[in-house]
Amino acid sequence: MLTRLVIDTNVLVAALLHPGRTPDRAIAAILSRRAIVLLDERIEREYRSVLSRPKFASIPATRRDSLLSVLLSASERVSGIAESEDAMIDPDDRVFVEVARAGGAHVLVTGNAKHFPSELGLHVLSPAALLAEWASS
Repeated sequence: MLTRLVIDTNVLVAALLHPGRTPDRAIAAILSRRAIVLLDERIEREYRSVLSRPKFASIPATRRDSLLSVLLSASERVSGIAESEDAMIDPDDRVFVEVARAGGAHVLVTGNAKHFPSELGLHVLSPAALLAEWASS
């Protein structure tokens, strides 16, 4: 069974800023397992907007563009998304919850698990926890 997942933007940022570290290895594992990355236009727009911020200018544009291209080609566009009324620590994270629910995600991968309370009913994992879970299966 292919894993369906949503990737929080902070995982992409960490992967690009720190090649070879856990978030980068998690992205590589997601792609090598041919997991289905769920997103919608809001998430793609956030990926592009955040990664083009001046504070991330140290990330080589070719590396950034390559990762986005590969990730987007491994993605499934989710539609029919219902707005969430759940209380969120960071309301900007609501889009990831909405896409995860609408797309039937098995997991939401984030570096900020505390932003996604257990009451949301989602399986939320850090990049390290995702790698550990996959290594044990």
